[in-house]
Amino acid sequence: MPPPPRRATAWLVLALLAAAPVAVLSVFRAVPGAWPRLVVQLLSFTPWLAVPAAAGVAFASLSRRAWLFATTTALLALQLFWIFAPGLARSAPGAATRRVELKVMNINALHGEADAAAIVRLVRDNGIGLLAVEEHTPALEERLDAAGLAGLLPHRVSRPAARASGTAVFSVHPLELTGMVPDSQFVMPTVRLRPVLGDGSATVEVTVVHAKPPVDAGVTRWRQDLAALGKVAARPGNVVLIGDFNATYDHAEFRQLLAGDGGRPLADVGVAAGSRLIPTWPMDGLPLPGITIDHIVTSTEIQGSAYAVHQVPGTDHAAVVATLSIPADAG
Repeated sequence: MPPPPRRATAWLVLALLAAAPVAVLSVFRAVPGAWPRLVVQLLSFTPWLAVPAAAGVAFASLSRRAWLFATTTALLALQLFWIFAPGLARSAPGAATRRVELKVMNINALHGEADAAAIVRLVRDNGIGLLAVEEHTPALEERLDAAGLAGLLPHRVSRPAARASGTAVFSVHPLELTGMVPDSQFVMPTVRLRPVLGDGSATVEVTVVHAKPPVDAGVTRWRQDLAALGKVAARPGNVVLIGDFNATYDHAEFRQLLAGDGGRPLADVGVAAGSRLIPTWPMDGLPLPGITIDHIVTSTEIQGSAYAVHQVPGTDHAAVVATLSIPADAG
């Protein structure tokens, strides 16, 4: 028995209200472009569009309008495809038989306010061999040392600064500073290290990432930072980009970085692990749906495993942890 006309009309209106914003944002998600700031920000929340899309399907079914049900079902299917899309960001390891493992961790410390003892505890409990820190301040460095970080990771390249621009990388292996990402508001160093396992070693270059967030007038700088990272990643050898990209898998600019627009395809360890919906921001503060903007990205020859996200008091970003299996040097 069909619903009364007035009730059917109400379901129709509700279905359209649920589906309309999903349809509009889906166009921006599907078509790459230099979209304005508001669109870039809204695209961060694309996975959450599955919620109003599902509501639209339910309302459309109650309205008993076949065209509307078909349309909303197609929108929901599109959201699910984007959430579970196959393999752009997966590794493709070669035939290397000898590999060296390196456990890495990243944390954006929110103006240096992150709990240093909690960071050091995560390093110790997870056997971390390399720690990258964004928004690193002199005060945080003092607290990390007081909590015992130097005893766990004795080597460092540290550029602390007030508020958000500072960066540091701490390592159990010696570090060599090889360069900086140019023309960035934030410090983004590249270091070289040689993890050792038994009689084998691997050479890897790690860039600590802190891209400009796409807020205020920063969307152009954000695009420039991501493009610059593509050029950094195009260098030969084992490459790791780790940090706060201020971008999600639903931004075309980030997918282009992974696809190799800089000259070399890359793998996102979190996406490859099926964990791209585990949010890394905001862990507290702003009452927003969680999104994943902190990433561990590698050259495809590197295998990632044991990907995990941990909340750290004092910062609105989660710590991101993974184990990297790196092809050993020849000889």
